[in-house]
Amino acid sequence: MTNPNRKRSGRPAAGQPDRNRQRGPSGPPRRPPTRKPPEPDPARQAALDLLGAVRARGAYANLTLPGILNERGLSGRDAALATELSYGSCRALGQLDAVISACGDRPIAELDGVVIDALRLGAYQILRTRIPPHAAVSATVDLVRASDKPGGAGYVNAVLRRITEADLDTWIERLAPDRDQDPLGYLAMAVSHPRWIVSALNDTLAAQNAQDELAAALRADDEPPAVHLVARPGRIERDELALAAGGIPALYSPYGVYLEGGDPGAIRAVADGRAAVQDEGSQLVAAALASAPLTGPDRNWLDLAAGPGGKAGLLGALAMERGAEVDAVEIAPHRADLVRQTVRGLPVRVHTADGRDPGLPAESFDRVILDAPCTGLGALRRRPEARWRRQPSDVADLTKLQGELINAAYELLRPGGALTYVVCSPHLAETEGVFAETARRLKAEVLDAREFFPGVPELGDGPYVQLWPHRHGTDAMFCAVLRKP
Repeated sequence: MTNPNRKRSGRPAAGQPDRNRQRGPSGPPRRPPTRKPPEPDPARQAALDLLGAVRARGAYANLTLPGILNERGLSGRDAALATELSYGSCRALGQLDAVISACGDRPIAELDGVVIDALRLGAYQILRTRIPPHAAVSATVDLVRASDKPGGAGYVNAVLRRITEADLDTWIERLAPDRDQDPLGYLAMAVSHPRWIVSALNDTLAAQNAQDELAAALRADDEPPAVHLVARPGRIERDELALAAGGIPALYSPYGVYLEGGDPGAIRAVADGRAAVQDEGSQLVAAALASAPLTGPDRNWLDLAAGPGGKAGLLGALAMERGAEVDAVEIAPHRADLVRQTVRGLPVRVHTADGRDPGLPAESFDRVILDAPCTGLGALRRRPEARWRRQPSDVADLTKLQGELINAAYELLRPGGALTYVVCSPHLAETEGVFAETARRLKAEVLDAREFFPGVPELGDGPYVQLWPHRHGTDAMFCAVLRKP
């Protein structure tokens, strides 16, 4: 008969000796050692969370990371380290995967998600930071041991240790195509860009006789962009904003300020809408529209693809000074709401509509700006994962849409009015290709856009303007201006 007081756990009853416990050389018995789960470094854990969100959910790194940092309570140096590891790993993804594949014996696609993310995070630290390799390996392995897939820690440890056997330059020489036989392929590996993007930028620079700038243009995509502020005319002067924000006046934009550090949202002028965060290139193309010469009245302006509202805000302030009004069109409801928040207090009407058929009267606008949807290759430094998410097949659909939007913009423009076509891309198909063909078909008068960028150097032969991060410190904005006969 079973004793109901017997311990089913196998432990002795109270007061009885435990013969299973180990005894030391002398003294009382001791328990066998237990291995406690590691406590991962919080900054690296935040970076691992971000990489998982980008890989599994298609999250946007620059939109997702602030929430992760806030959730984990990270600030100061920890937040800075998490940002560097997160964004750096996203930018270098193709290069990291090539090295990981060379050092492992399993295809990356067959690995558990946390193992993939940890390998990328560890490889980035080993190859592209000053973190000691042994510390990078140990901290990364701890992340996996503390995850829901701890069994992958051994594989991660083995692969990362192999990666530490050579530096980045050595891995590039081993894995990249031959520099002489395939220079673009070699550069794609060396600067971690998809080959098709390297080729696209090379074509644009070749058209400007500036192919020697290709490496610099690609490396600029890895440089974190400076924060640019815009002083809204009539609300605050640029010098006043620079003084209040602790920044310096911009080189080219008459409204721009370079912020040297800190949180722009904490600046009073930004919080109350007298100023905003806006890349200097975006300011310059909006100012180009406002300065283009017209024949006839100058009362009605249109922003045909306005989200999230930066250009509409600057144009609204300029229009208010001139007694003009702005209509802003945005197809996505949530982005239209962002435009409404941005233009509060300005003479701007926001319409949630498709720019190809916005329901506005034909030939009723004196000035029209079209910042068309595009590949965004000019803003890769702001969107760390974007270079790996875009595909060459995207270009055809986008150029079709861009052509349709230019047609709609031209129909809304009155005779004698000015239209500015803008994309944040240097891809020739999206810039000169789509605009030149449309302008020829419409028999429009193409103006020399360089005239509306006073003081900005290295603008080429015209009539278009292509800004570059490595030349101008701005996003790679393209701008073309035409006038309707």
